[in-house]
Amino acid sequence: MKIVLAYSGGLDTSVIVKWLRETYDAEIVTFAADIGQEEELKGLPQKARKTGASKHYTLDLVEEFARDFIYPMIRANAIYEGQYYLGTSIARPLIAKAQVEIAKREKADTVAHGATGKGNDQCRFELTYMALDPKLQIVAPWKIEKFREQFPGRAEMIAYCQEHKIPVEASLKKPYSMDRNLLHISYEAGILEDPWFDPTTPENKGMFKLSVSPEDAPNKAEYVELEFVKGNCVAVNGKKLSPAGVLKALNKLGGKHGIGRVDLVENRFVGMKSRGVYETPGGTILMQGHRQIESLTMDREVMHLRDSLIPKYAELVYYGFWFAPEREALQALVDKSQENVTGTVRLKLYKGNIITCGRKSKYSLYDMKVASMEGVRSWYNQSDATGFIRLNGLRLRARYYAQGGPKV
Repeated sequence: MKIVLAYSGGLDTSVIVKWLRETYDAEIVTFAADIGQEEELKGLPQKARKTGASKHYTLDLVEEFARDFIYPMIRANAIYEGQYYLGTSIARPLIAKAQVEIAKREKADTVAHGATGKGNDQCRFELTYMALDPKLQIVAPWKIEKFREQFPGRAEMIAYCQEHKIPVEASLKKPYSMDRNLLHISYEAGILEDPWFDPTTPENKGMFKLSVSPEDAPNKAEYVELEFVKGNCVAVNGKKLSPAGVLKALNKLGGKHGIGRVDLVENRFVGMKSRGVYETPGGTILMQGHRQIESLTMDREVMHLRDSLIPKYAELVYYGFWFAPEREALQALVDKSQENVTGTVRLKLYKGNIITCGRKSKYSLYDMKVASMEGVRSWYNQSDATGFIRLNGLRLRARYYAQGGPKV
């Protein structure tokens, strides 16, 4: 048996490497996706081998992550339940895709992950495995009773790591889980499971890594200009950048000004509610800039149609159906809607706020002669509005005469 494990070097997967090898007498190949974790990837090959892996892969997927996963999602303006920018959700299908490719390269018959049986990640990983190579066996230790009996909680896992000299960042003094990538950092579990617990107090705010608190942000606002081509941001303040370069630049700017912190209770795919705390500085700026250039260039009915599909698109990403035909169909519609979403947006960043200060485009549908209240002559005839309103009110009048109208 040969198992390829999605490996982060965090608490769960550090334990799982050793447990899989001992339990299945299998060869373990570990794989870490570099999707913008930065310093978290240091020392992973040595750590994985020390805990029982025969081989380790770390693949640089940062640009692919930004270009082929984050940017398509930004074009759709996808936000789950109106608050969550889907930073963890959108990363999992890419990680699982690369894991399947390594399994083929290594001629492995099994893939494994460290997601729990209570969360969303198990769905995202396993649905991707099934979409891309349904022949692979799947091992998910958290869904195996023997594993849960040995590790009923994080304290037992931390103790196990200490006993076997496995270095992990989590400790009994900081018992929460953290997941980082180019788009965001998420924090959950442990002390954060109490939805009344406040992580922003002076004694707790050290948890945050990507952003300062709005109270500690500069007292002077900073302007940023974003240039879009067909719904994709291609330049920041006039400097052409790759998709990953855009997000790195905006993460730095947003973090400096306390942008993108969200504390929410969300509805997991498996049915329970969960509390999570997120930092998404660059993605929050990018999403607002994208929406503003759309407001100038996108036809009303196209926008309203696309917007009606945002909850469904976000749901598909959140649940793990990135490689499902319905997401691909929605993406085709979204990308068609973006053909003229080209132009520049100017934003002001100040103490956790993003304030729109201007937008321009050669494809702008905004006609000042039509919109102006100053009596400028144009092809718009205000008298036409009388018939327009009378026709729209026809059914309302008919209801009144036939049925007595609304009860007020």
